[in-house]
Amino acid sequence: MKRLKRVLKRTFFLLLAVFVAGLLMPHGKHMPVKGATAADYNPQSFWYYPWGKSVTHKGVDIFAKTGTDVQSATPGIVVFSGRIGMGGEVVLVLGPKWRLHYYAHLQYRSVHIFSLVTTGKKVGAVGSSGNAAGKAPHLHYSIFSFIPLPWRIDDAPQGWRKMFYLNPIDYIKG
Repeated sequence: MKRLKRVLKRTFFLLLAVFVAGLLMPHGKHMPVKGATAADYNPQSFWYYPWGKSVTHKGVDIFAKTGTDVQSATPGIVVFSGRIGMGGEVVLVLGPKWRLHYYAHLQYRSVHIFSLVTTGKKVGAVGSSGNAAGKAPHLHYSIFSFIPLPWRIDDAPQGWRKMFYLNPIDYIKG
């Protein structure tokens, strides 16, 4: 019983250290599409309304040729790598500050669940999968925060959801 208590105590402090480290780790700024510049996306597209089935555009679309490398914008761990309806081929990375980085409409994925990625590591390639089929190839990139930021709420459509999403354009400008 004493040994179990010691193991649980160590596990608790290890998890606490990982949690705090995740909060303190700097986010950095990195363009997720290799070779892309500000000319390859619309700076007004974040939280654009109306936007198809999702109602409000909660990310940025970065346009590039099919097959262009998509790189992780942050270090982290891949928590999902697969196919979903609207996003098509998708990679989801849990990065610094416990934020989820969503890479969608990929042509293919090059990482698997629980892979560790570093900033700049290839996670897939630009495509037009999911609800982007038939449209110009692009990466849909968004950042979701588990820690709500209530001061971001405004009167925009679905404005209360803004407390969970960060404007990715602020994080790809270099």
